Amino acid sequence: MFAVHLVAFYFTKLKEDQIKKVDRFLYHMRLSDETLLDIKARFQAEMEKGLRKDTNPTASVKMLPTFVRAIPDGSENGEFLSLDLGGSKFRVLKVQVSEEGKRNVQMESQFYPTPNEIIRGNGSELFDYVVDCLADFMKTKDLKHKKFPLGLTFSFPCKQTKLEEGVLLSWTKKFKARGVQDTDVVGHLTKAMKKHPDMDVDILALVNDTVGTMMTCAYDDPYCEVGVIIGTGTNACYMEDMSNIDLVEGDEGRMCINTEWGAFGDDGALEDIRTEFDRELDLGSLNPGKQLFEKMISGLYLGELVRLILLKMARAGLLFGSKKSSALHTKGKIETRHVAAMEKYKEGLANTREILTDLGLEPSEADCIAVQHVCTIVSFRSANLCAAALAAILTRLRENKKLVRLRTTVGMDGTLYKIHPQYPKRLHKVVRKLVPNCDVRFLLSECGSAKGAAMVTAVASRVQAQRKRIDEVLALFRLTHEHLVDMQEKMRVELEYGLKRKTHPMATVKMLPTYVYGMPDGTEKGKFLALDLGGTNFRVLLVKIRRGRKSVRMYNKIFAIPLEIMQGTGEELFDHIVQCIADFLDYMGLKGAQLPLGFTFSFPCRQTSIDKGILIEWTKGFKATDCEGEDVVDMLREAIKRRNEFDLDIVAVVNDTVGTMMTCAYEDPNCEIGLIAGTGSNVCYMEEMRNIELVDEDEGRMCINTEWGGFGDNGCMDDIRTQYDKEVDEGSLNPGKQRYEKMTSGMYLGEIVRQILIDLTKQGLLFRGQVSERLRTRGIFETKFLSQIESDRLALLQVRGILQQLGLDSTCEDSIVVKEVCGAVSRRAAQLCGSGLAAIVEKRRQDQGLEQLRITVGVDGTLYKLHPHFSRILQETVKELAPQCDVTFMLSEDGSGKGAALITAVAKRLQQPWREN
Repeated sequence: MFAVHLVAFYFTKLKEDQIKKVDRFLYHMRLSDETLLDIKARFQAEMEKGLRKDTNPTASVKMLPTFVRAIPDGSENGEFLSLDLGGSKFRVLKVQVSEEGKRNVQMESQFYPTPNEIIRGNGSELFDYVVDCLADFMKTKDLKHKKFPLGLTFSFPCKQTKLEEGVLLSWTKKFKARGVQDTDVVGHLTKAMKKHPDMDVDILALVNDTVGTMMTCAYDDPYCEVGVIIGTGTNACYMEDMSNIDLVEGDEGRMCINTEWGAFGDDGALEDIRTEFDRELDLGSLNPGKQLFEKMISGLYLGELVRLILLKMARAGLLFGSKKSSALHTKGKIETRHVAAMEKYKEGLANTREILTDLGLEPSEADCIAVQHVCTIVSFRSANLCAAALAAILTRLRENKKLVRLRTTVGMDGTLYKIHPQYPKRLHKVVRKLVPNCDVRFLLSECGSAKGAAMVTAVASRVQAQRKRIDEVLALFRLTHEHLVDMQEKMRVELEYGLKRKTHPMATVKMLPTYVYGMPDGTEKGKFLALDLGGTNFRVLLVKIRRGRKSVRMYNKIFAIPLEIMQGTGEELFDHIVQCIADFLDYMGLKGAQLPLGFTFSFPCRQTSIDKGILIEWTKGFKATDCEGEDVVDMLREAIKRRNEFDLDIVAVVNDTVGTMMTCAYEDPNCEIGLIAGTGSNVCYMEEMRNIELVDEDEGRMCINTEWGGFGDNGCMDDIRTQYDKEVDEGSLNPGKQRYEKMTSGMYLGEIVRQILIDLTKQGLLFRGQVSERLRTRGIFETKFLSQIESDRLALLQVRGILQQLGLDSTCEDSIVVKEVCGAVSRRAAQLCGSGLAAIVEKRRQDQGLEQLRITVGVDGTLYKLHPHFSRILQETVKELAPQCDVTFMLSEDGSGKGAALITAVAKRLQQPWREN
């Protein structure tokens, strides 16, 4: 028993001594956690350099855009061919992808050798050989009778400008074919294919093997957004936000970046980490000074590093009794498979003895222990370096997503990772230590690079087909110049119809006289009460106007109009309004004052004087009974009488659009048009009295409230109305009416978007084909969401956040499509508004017989004010359609309230000389 303990003690002591000896000798290869965090930070800085256009040319980590913008979503299906070129063997595959309720991939493949004379010969011969192998495969599998999409896995650094094009930057590994570097490899492949006229193949994707690995794993795990290969070579790719990629146009969505991290350190960034053995290995390689990170990590070099270390230790008398063999002096005699075998848990020492003996050496027990530890240090350093760079990528992903904690999956492939018994465990442990705030799953890729090329091709096919269908929907909202001119001309016809007594009853644009004859001239003064009814809120204002300095001070209070009041009886509505007025007068201490009052009533009214307005029809969700066809001023007076607490001098009933024009005219005498682009849409303008046949006067001018929201109610816009517009109209409170308003105003744009999203989802193009209950809910998609989603400052992640608030679980790709849909709907709205406004400014120019008109449009409304692009597109459209009109757009400050008071003040001013006469 004692003897057994003695032997065990001796062996343990021997092992410790040998390990310490090797540790001292290879001190510089052992990397502390602090050093690894420093390497991680250096790699993060290199990634940033590679992504920026100004620093990319000098960056060692090239961060190449792959133009792979989407990962598989499970809806891919079809048959695809895949080629895999980049290792010791070349492979051709046929991959069948099918949904069948679950993700299903079937593969048939054939390996072909890659002889040295081919991979180091002429480039055209290499691609001829590749296509000959493909032709052989297609003939063997009887595939020449049909067309196939094809993906090429090409495991060398390429600069891509699109998915199916890539310029080879440099050969790596053992490849050196002439005439290929700095040329498009897909072009070479296409040229070689032309020699086989019986082959019908469409090359859809050029893919790096790392990207293939990520895509293969992403098919099984949607959380996979990183791919890493640790094999003959080493590399990583990941999904980067487009907004961070300077090298590619566009900010929307994400794109897979092929880091080409093997070249990390080529600029000297790792000189303090590299050892004399790394330098010696590099000098003897095919590409000295290049791929320095790869030469410290990958399977092509680890065995050679071990050989160089053992040779130096033997020369120093630390191994093999200072004896060396010719095999130990021969480059490439120790391979990475030997390193893996020597590190096996139980058989490692026996394997070490056998391998060293095969090298012509006579190792002692101590030698075997020492050599095994050399292998451990070399492979452990490899795993540590990989872990540091991968930790940098994971940190970038987490920061891009603005998450405290990231959950993600890394797709893994490569012979070193697969065959080395300790490598995966070491890598995983160090990664988790370096990024404790990331929950990382490592997923081993099955047939990664080749299957991945087929997956990229399948995704490209799916995206292509989906894109076509999405574009077909968006095209319905695209208005050409001819469309806009046509709308302008039709609007002009309707304006004339509305002004003429004979055609007025049939006109869709009612052109209502407002009996507002004059504009503010700066002499107005006094205290005025203003009411503002036009939406779900009702406002009461006290407006103080001071003469000379054009000073206006306002005090107001907002009151809610409950839905049951909006859609109850007329008496209930006006009693509620008077109750609000009473509360305001109490609040302001004005209960006994008899003030002149202006009533902003933002609904279509036929006026016979400035203080009489007969409601034509309710809009904007109001449905109070016994009001249509009645004078709203009389109804307000009756309600005041019923309350019998105060009396008011109701001077004017005005439309909010007229109020907007008057407010701006107070500041700018050129303002003769008012535009509202908000919940509703309307325009008013100053018309020559001689053109207004509904009023028996010819002198001067009067403001006309166009009520243009009804334009198109006669079917004149049917050629540009879509199925979605019809669905919104049919579901509204007033089907068949206010069609122009339903295509241009804030109350309806969100609903049009919702109808489009439902249709795209039913077609399987959005939200994984699942129409959620929230999406079925009318009114859920408010127009304010369009403004938020279309904001240029809003990252896609925030768009997803908005959609999630709406109960819509969207992918990155879904968010891009939703943003495009919002853009198409709001752009059309702005263009239609612009074409209508162009008709009015052109009419004013022609009526005045001017070559060039200078005019100001006063504008109000949430859509115009808050939407990031609406105002610009509207203005551009007016300029395009009315080039002889110099139009200034002026934002109204509180048009509906201040405007009502100004109209009341102007009416009072104009009444004075009439009374005196």
